[in-house]
Amino acid sequence: INGNHLGDIGNAIQTYAESFGYGVIRDLTGHGIGRAMHEEPSVPNFGKPGHGTRLRPGMTLAVEPMIAMGDYHVAELEDGWTIVTEDGSVCSHYEHTIAINEHGLPELLTYPGFALTEEAE
Repeated sequence: INGNHLGDIGNAIQTYAESFGYGVIRDLTGHGIGRAMHEEPSVPNFGKPGHGTRLRPGMTLAVEPMIAMGDYHVAELEDGWTIVTEDGSVCSHYEHTIAINEHGLPELLTYPGFALTEEAE
């Protein structure tokens, strides 16, 4: 994963979800994690391979796939917090926190002990 780009992550999410006919929410993203909970860079759920911030050891990212069973457009309700799909379709949001280790491989922090090996690439 070291040397890849954020666009590679977003493209993988988008390609997989859209292959099943699902919409990928574009107005909300994952984010970097550091001294604050929500930091740059933004981690979109769509993208072009080879584009965006280059991934490097030491980065910690919240990858947050948001997938709708219909269209990807969303609206915020009057409470200023709740987000719904404009077409009323069911939507799912999940968050994975990953750290890119000193070997340039991702460690999935939401599943302690899980790390890709070079053989798994």
